[in-house]
Amino acid sequence: MELKKIALNDVHVAMGAKMVPFAGYNMPVRYASDIEEHNTVRNAVGIFDVSHMGEFMVRGANALELIQRTTSNDASKLTNGKVQYSCFPNDEGGIVDDLLVYRMSAEEYMLVVNASNIDKDWEWLTSHNTEGAALENISDQLSLLAVQGPKSIEALQALTPVDLASMAYYTFEIGAFAGVPNVIISATGYTGAGGFEIYVKNEDALQVFEAIMEAGKEAGIKPIGLGARDTLRLEMGYCLYGNDINDTTSPLEAGLGWITKFDKEFTNSENLKAQKAEGVKRKLVAFEMVDKAIPRAHYELVDATGAAVGEVTSGTMSPTLGKGIGLGYVKQELSKPGTELFVRVRNKDMKAQVVKLPFVKN
Repeated sequence: MELKKIALNDVHVAMGAKMVPFAGYNMPVRYASDIEEHNTVRNAVGIFDVSHMGEFMVRGANALELIQRTTSNDASKLTNGKVQYSCFPNDEGGIVDDLLVYRMSAEEYMLVVNASNIDKDWEWLTSHNTEGAALENISDQLSLLAVQGPKSIEALQALTPVDLASMAYYTFEIGAFAGVPNVIISATGYTGAGGFEIYVKNEDALQVFEAIMEAGKEAGIKPIGLGARDTLRLEMGYCLYGNDINDTTSPLEAGLGWITKFDKEFTNSENLKAQKAEGVKRKLVAFEMVDKAIPRAHYELVDATGAAVGEVTSGTMSPTLGKGIGLGYVKQELSKPGTELFVRVRNKDMKAQVVKLPFVKN
C-alpha cells in the first residue's frame, strides 16, 4: 500500500526530518535528536505536524444521539466551544478507538480520531448511524499543527485576535489565525506541556506553518517529530491506541473509568457496568525502574519469584527524569503504588516500582 502524504510532507523533508511510515502516512519522526526535541517542548515551545489524525463531522438533529450511543463519555454535558475526551467501546468489552469530541453547536460536532483507525472508526460510526445523522469524513481536507510547550502563547499570540491566555483546557475557539479566517484553535494537547492545536484547510497549511515558525523565533520554536511526542505523552501517562489500549482492553482496565459514564446507554454499557461492579481482574499501571534498564513494549512483567504477572505496553527512558518508565497491565492485586515489579530485560529481571501518574508533575 502506498504511503499517504500530509500536505507539508516536502517542507519536512526540506527541513531535514527523518521520515518514517506511521499509521499509513509518511511522517516526520525526528529533525535533530529525540531528547533535544523532547526538552524543547518541556522547556520552551515546539511545533508538531500531526495532520495524519482523522476528523469526522457529525451534523443534524440526531447528531448528539449518535455520539451518545457510540461513545462512553456523556457528550450531553458539552456546550459550544468545549471539547471532551472519550472512547468508542466495542461489543466485546474492548475499545474501537479513543477520540476527542468537539461541540461546534447543538447540531454540529467534530470527532478527532487516531490516524491508524480512520477507516475502522468511519465504518463503526456509519454502521451505527441508524437515526440518520449527517456524517462527513474530512480527514483528507485538514492539516493539524500542535504547538506545545510553556512558551506557546508567547509564540502564537501575535498571529490571532483570540485571547489564548484566557482559553481554558479542553476548549476551542474559531477565529482568524495568521491571516486565515475560521481556523479552529484548540487548547487540548498530548504532551502535558500546555499549548494549542491549530486545524486548517490543507491549502492554508503552509502559510500558517511558516507564520508560526517566524512568530515563534524569539521563543525558540523548533519542529518536533513523533519520537519526542511519544516520550512526552508517556511522561504524562497518556494512553496510546495500539499500545496501551486496543480492541481487547476495557476502558475500566485502562484507568479510563472517568470517561465511562453509566447514566446513559451506549455500546456494551451493560457489560461494562457489570465489570465495574465486580471489579477488574487486571489494570493498567505506571511504573518507574529502580534498576538501571529501559522497559520496552511487550517485555514481560514478573513478580519476585519470576512468575509472569503482565506485560509492558509502553516504555522509554524518560528524558526529564533520567530513568526508565513504563505502562503495563498487571493483575489487579499488584496495581497499588509502591508495589514491587520486575521487568524481564534480555532474560534478566530488573526491579521496578508501581507509581502514581503523571510521572512528571507540573
